[in-house]
Amino acid sequence: MQTVNIHEAKTHLSRLVDEAAKGNVFIIAKAGKPLVKVSPLSEGELQGAEKLGFMAGEIAVPDDFDSLAATELVQLFEGKLS
Repeated sequence: MQTVNIHEAKTHLSRLVDEAAKGNVFIIAKAGKPLVKVSPLSEGELQGAEKLGFMAGEIAVPDDFDSLAATELVQLFEGKLS
């Protein structure tokens, strides 16, 4: 497994990402200490990304959503509710 330092990773990020996408996992190190492992996303992770917004238009959020339970929240912060 290849190890690259942060400076090299910044300089060659595009190439390194292309390599990782092909399955070539690598480690980024700082001052010789390994920090992160870069690897391609699995099929499950890719499918999960497609689920964002899957309920768009199916849920109604009330106009006063941000103020719901505002009184109770203030009382909790003031220690008046437990």
